[in-house]
Amino acid sequence: MRILTGNDLKSGAVTWWTGYDWSLHVEDAVDAGAEADAILAREAAARRVNNPYAIDGARTEDGRVRPAHIKDRIRAVGPTVRPDLMLKPADPGARDWVI
Repeated sequence: MRILTGNDLKSGAVTWWTGYDWSLHVEDAVDAGAEADAILAREAAARRVNNPYAIDGARTEDGRVRPAHIKDRIRAVGPTVRPDLMLKPADPGARDWVI
């Protein structure tokens, strides 16, 4: 599974490709599959996000999409040393899957 991520141009926040737009919540990410490179080229040209790129993703038992690598799991929810600054995800159990 391939999911797309980048950073919002205005705020610098981590964003995730939803299939039609970018979201702050990894829960909204979709599998870009074989279309990943085409989507990345189109989005980079449109300059809607800074430095979009594809990463490996995985589905949890309940079907949610999660980044496969720990670096990207941390990017998805925010700093691990300051939980008070973490993004408040739609998934209240996000802290459980980060590390």
